[in-house]
Amino acid sequence: MRFFGKDFLGIYLIGFAAIASLGCEKKQTAEERKADSLAHCIADGIPSRAAAIQNASYVAQGKGDTKGMIWINGGKFLMGADEFPDSRPMHEIAVNGFYIDEHEVTNAEYAEFVKATNYKTVAERPLNPADYPGVPADKLVPGSAVFTPTPTRVSLDNPLQWWNYVAGASWAHPEGPTSSTKGRENFPVTQVSYEDAAAYAKWAGKRLPTEAEWEFAAQGGKGNHTYYWGDELKPGNKWVANIYQGSFPDKNTKEDGYLTAAPIKSFPPNPFGLYDMDGNVWEWCEDLYRPDYYQKSPKDNPKGPSNSYDPDEPGTVKKVQRGGSFLCSDDYCIRYKAGSRGKGEVTSGSNNLGFRCVRDKK
Repeated sequence: MRFFGKDFLGIYLIGFAAIASLGCEKKQTAEERKADSLAHCIADGIPSRAAAIQNASYVAQGKGDTKGMIWINGGKFLMGADEFPDSRPMHEIAVNGFYIDEHEVTNAEYAEFVKATNYKTVAERPLNPADYPGVPADKLVPGSAVFTPTPTRVSLDNPLQWWNYVAGASWAHPEGPTSSTKGRENFPVTQVSYEDAAAYAKWAGKRLPTEAEWEFAAQGGKGNHTYYWGDELKPGNKWVANIYQGSFPDKNTKEDGYLTAAPIKSFPPNPFGLYDMDGNVWEWCEDLYRPDYYQKSPKDNPKGPSNSYDPDEPGTVKKVQRGGSFLCSDDYCIRYKAGSRGKGEVTSGSNNLGFRCVRDKK
């Protein structure tokens, strides 16, 4: 996933619509687009919140426990995927054992954190007018990115057609101020930036997973396959993950039963007992993102590069995201496939982005 910066947000808030050229910058062949570019473009057009005023609240390190977590023994495995340029080469690495949440962090769990700490997520924080010259002050309102289906089929070249910056959208109001998490307590929390996810993990006495830990857990001890559940998209002619079916972005047929995110544990767990390691919502990892990292990754417990670099947006700090979301399909965002990688600017969120935590053995 990739995100535009504050310049885009300023333009968006003023009301300009002619931003299509800021989508996927390079014209590519159909094969290249399906293999990589379209996957990267799933979140093009989401404004960065890097200019949000910094949060003043302090989150103390919690003691936590391993309730609701699964112990993963660790070991060696083949990481990566030849299908994606930034997931090459496939390479064998080893990870130590760790505990991991059996499901994504839920709205109810995040609400406990907010109640205990009075934490304000990035999407809820005011914007600094000095960072948006020329934008009327009344337009600089907190908010976040929301996927909105188009009324008809459209070209996939301009993701700004289906991503909207919605004032008032936040973890508690995932689609905007008229929406709520009431009745969705067991849904994965969304609209959380990396900063927001890391703050929760600290409070819970946990941390975010490394990319290697996440993939090892997602494989479930089955080794490297096309999908984390195997090599068939629909084993037994059944959907086993919450992804997109139909015509993107105008008509989701909901063959898997869900239009957007699904409640936790709606689909079968993997052999380790973990839910939704594929689809539903993207999940933040601890690693900084570089497309060339696998070429020099350590063989034991890799923790990502020392700095971030994305050739699409040089100078923007990004972290790895994994697993894909309810917007992924073989027609558009194919990075729900095993071994693939997502990426996101660290202060940005959307209504298809969440996380889960891990914990070391004490």
